[in-house]
Amino acid sequence: MSSFLKIENVDKIFTHGSATTKVLENINLRVEKGQFVSIIGHSGCGKSTLLNIVAGLLTATSGGVILEEREVNEPGPDRAVVFQNHSLLPWLSSYDNVRLAVNKVFRKTETRVKRHERTMRMLDLVQMTHAKDKRPGEISGGMKQRVGIARALAMEPKVLLLDEPFGALDALTRAHLQDQVMALQAKLGATVIMITHDVDEAVLLSDRIVMMTNGPRATIGEVLPVPLPRPRDRIQLAVDPIYLECRRRVLQFLYERHSYIEAA
Repeated sequence: MSSFLKIENVDKIFTHGSATTKVLENINLRVEKGQFVSIIGHSGCGKSTLLNIVAGLLTATSGGVILEEREVNEPGPDRAVVFQNHSLLPWLSSYDNVRLAVNKVFRKTETRVKRHERTMRMLDLVQMTHAKDKRPGEISGGMKQRVGIARALAMEPKVLLLDEPFGALDALTRAHLQDQVMALQAKLGATVIMITHDVDEAVLLSDRIVMMTNGPRATIGEVLPVPLPRPRDRIQLAVDPIYLECRRRVLQFLYERHSYIEAA
């Protein structure tokens, strides 16, 4: 049976003048439809580079990405990205930021009324209808990320790509958004690939955790299944033996087998 998303033999080399750096080497990964996969590793291991290759924002030096048996070689609405920086247009309201994505994908296939309904439905999913007329400068960081997630979901992507979407938020806001993303993923059956530095976040959200070795020439060191039933409650998981063992395995990989050594 063919996998929904396949990353096959991906290498990535960056060239600066006469110098070349091989950032990624021989990356192979299969992601099934509806899975939540986290990619974790130390800074500089190429996590975001890999995500950008899946998004079509970067081209692999060799190998490639196949989504539903079609090669990924450019950005497309079937893959939506949410970055750590919300990337909202500051002169547009929350509604208009989401509507922009809706119009891009559905202008030719849906009426104006249907597109309005879709925009409002996405804002409602992330509990942002009350702030639909506010601009990014008038709402909090967590609210901006919720609008960014609504904008991404509005395109009905086959794969949702999250690049450390909660990294710049305070702990309480981050926890709230993690819970919202879990609920959205369960409701929509979305396929999600998320980059994170946070071990607890990876274990809480994921079906599988992809652990990257240190760069340069980073590769996948281990893929850890997270056999925790859903829905998941963060309070109950704090003492769950499966959760604690998964957390221990990731920490052991990151800090014993592949500890980060900062350049002098």
